[in-house]
Formats: sequence, C-alpha cells, structure tokens
Amino acid sequence: MIDQNYSIDEILSAVDEIQNKKKEVKSNIATTLPVKKDYSEVPKHTLKLIEEAEETK
Repeated sequence: MIDQNYSIDEILSAVDEIQNKKKEVKSNIATTLPVKKDYSEVPKHTLKLIEEAEETK
C-alpha cells in the first residue's frame, strides 16, 4: 500500500462527496418506486374526492 498524505480539506471534500451521493441514491429510490394505493375499503364518493384533490396538486 502506498502511503499518501491528504490535507484536512481534501478529506472533508471526499466525505461531502460520499454523503451527497448517498442522498442522491436515496432520493432516486424514493422517486422511482411507484406508490401503490389501496382504496378497497373507501366509499366510491370519497374516492372521487381523493382523485379530484390529487389532480389539483
């Protein structure tokens, strides 16, 4: 193994890069997974209200 000396700024920069990549991966996972909603027990008139509310977002 080759010994290398790194400055504190280089180390902190590398840590920031790693943390940002982890955040990007987590946010990508959250946005790519489809949300499956189960409205089987909700009355139909309530479903219509929910659909209308989602359209106005």
